Amino acid sequence: MAGRVVDLAAWPRADQFRFFRGFGRPHYAITARVDVTRLKAGRREGVSPFRACIWAIGAGVHAVPELRMRFREDVVTEYDRIELSATVPLADGNFNYVYLPWEPDFAAFDAGAARRIEAVRAGQPLAANDGSRDDLAYLSCLPWLDYTSLDNALPHADDCIPRISWGRFVEAGGRWTCAMTLQVHHALVDGRQVGDFFAAVQGALGEV
Repeated sequence: MAGRVVDLAAWPRADQFRFFRGFGRPHYAITARVDVTRLKAGRREGVSPFRACIWAIGAGVHAVPELRMRFREDVVTEYDRIELSATVPLADGNFNYVYLPWEPDFAAFDAGAARRIEAVRAGQPLAANDGSRDDLAYLSCLPWLDYTSLDNALPHADDCIPRISWGRFVEAGGRWTCAMTLQVHHALVDGRQVGDFFAAVQGALGEV
């Protein structure tokens, strides 16, 4: 995917970037509840809640430039567009990965995502990222759990690819919600950007 190198001399948070790069555990995760009432009770005919959540998460990621930034050593790159690498549950209880190019138009995204997900379920190899790609966000759904917090396995301290997870839809007081977690590298993303992400996801969920 196309991207541009960030000029550290002009980047307002370059000092924070260098500071958190020195941490042994520079990642943090925040879990919040998002309203999915429209997906559960008022969605359009035939809309998959699973694919709709993926699209909304993609909208959140693309709304926040810092979530599209990656670094290798001291070179920070901001990508124009990233792909969403989501786990797909299989019939045998295992899972596989699918790579979904995000599109701002939900219908266009959904049609392509449905085809790619079915191809994965038909027996496509695992195709895990070998570390050569940075222009990704990792997504995973845990529909069995209404969890309160979540952490991810990380290969090393410089892994800066965001991880987004979401849980089971639950109803209370006539509204449906689910837990959603964003895990990020603090060298690139602060709490303000996490808040912007959740706001953008919630807005996108209201459009599906």
